[in-house]
Amino acid sequence: MSVTAFLTDSTLCIGCKACEVACKEWNGVGEDGLNWSGFSYDNTGSVGASTWRHVKFVEQAPVPGLGGNAGEQTSWTFSSDVCKHCEEAGCLEACPTGSIVRTEFGGVFIQPDICNGCGYCVTSCPFGVVERNPKDGRAFKCTFCYDRQKVGLQPACAKACPTESIQFGEIGQLRQQAQDRLHELQVRGVQDARLYDPTETSVRGTHAMFIVRGDPRSYNLPVAPEVPTVYLKKAWTSSALAAGLFLGGTLLAFLFDGKESR
Repeated sequence: MSVTAFLTDSTLCIGCKACEVACKEWNGVGEDGLNWSGFSYDNTGSVGASTWRHVKFVEQAPVPGLGGNAGEQTSWTFSSDVCKHCEEAGCLEACPTGSIVRTEFGGVFIQPDICNGCGYCVTSCPFGVVERNPKDGRAFKCTFCYDRQKVGLQPACAKACPTESIQFGEIGQLRQQAQDRLHELQVRGVQDARLYDPTETSVRGTHAMFIVRGDPRSYNLPVAPEVPTVYLKKAWTSSALAAGLFLGGTLLAFLFDGKESR
């Protein structure tokens, strides 16, 4: 069984939202985003409990004569955001019920029938992806179309993408494909294209990689995401030090009290 991943190429995305619609239709996710947000043409805002795929609109000041894919200027681009299915997943580590599991395809899957709505996964996600459904309190996010993968089908979003901006396949092959695409873009003059796959952080890479232009933060992608548990050692060390000082102070107080009573 191969470990799979997404590779989303923002230089090919046209903002059609076919991925959002396909995701909702296949997974039976309820409607949302029917009101204008006032932020470009983005009417869904971000990924969440009812938006497992979200097309991000990235607008910058236009330059006359230069389009969105011009090598000299990024004026208006789109990118389809999704759960990153981290190699070291903070949500999985924080879940106290065993609701969140790693599938044989490498994805991170929340079992809704086991989730108790504690919300630990929400605060432990370094990408702000996991969200609780306000109606029943349970946490939801992209399932990596686990049911489709089990029968040999690709996820609905990748299947529906008309420009093949969303690629799906074996993770090693996609990483090589991303490097080939970056080389192609650089030859065409797009020098600010980069691959977002934070392998150097405690997340240790993701199963949803992105080719973006310029600053990844413009695409709601943090530069250095960290799994919260990496700070546990520092926290326990500080707690142990504080406990030691408290114990030492208590012993000194007893010693001085004993001397004064003699």
